[in-house]
Amino acid sequence: MAINESAENYLETILMLSKKLPVVRSVDIANELGFKKSSVSIAMKNLRENNHIAVSNAGFITLTESGKQIAEMIFERHELISNWLITIGVSEETALEDACKMEHVISQESFEAIKKFIGK
Repeated sequence: MAINESAENYLETILMLSKKLPVVRSVDIANELGFKKSSVSIAMKNLRENNHIAVSNAGFITLTESGKQIAEMIFERHELISNWLITIGVSEETALEDACKMEHVISQESFEAIKKFIGK
């Protein structure tokens, strides 16, 4: 399931927006991320072509099963890493920024080891 960091961020954003909005549209994603609508449109086209999202005729964006799996994996990593960093004394702002970077590059093996360690 090779996917780039940008695509992971978009999928995670769609997941987060879908939890607080009745429907998710490209404009919602652009507003959330501070990107131009044209950039978001290109990204949505790529995600749709890779079957990570579905877009209705009305422009409503939903995650497909593969898109949801990726989004939930990234979201879980973000939550666990940022909370862990805060717990060990990192400021919230720095912890959130660092978690955004780390969530994309950490291996599954290392993430599972951290999760297991934190759970003790």
